[in-house]
Amino acid sequence: MKPKKDLLRVVRSNEGEINVDLTGKAAGRGSYICSDKECFQKAKKTKAFNRAYKCNVDDAIYEKLIQEIDVSEGKN
Repeated sequence: MKPKKDLLRVVRSNEGEINVDLTGKAAGRGSYICSDKECFQKAKKTKAFNRAYKCNVDDAIYEKLIQEIDVSEGKN
């Protein structure tokens, strides 16, 4: 298991938006995942965020999160 500081926080706001929380302090229900694209692909395949947030998370949200990771790492 990785230390919490090495993971990314993904948060579902009270309005239902799901975003990467780079500050780690955004309000809402948070879950943690490693910042590797493969982790996000696995989360998408297993519908991990659906279980974490107890709602249906569209595949487009997973793709948006992957893009946010790329931007935050300066890959885009």
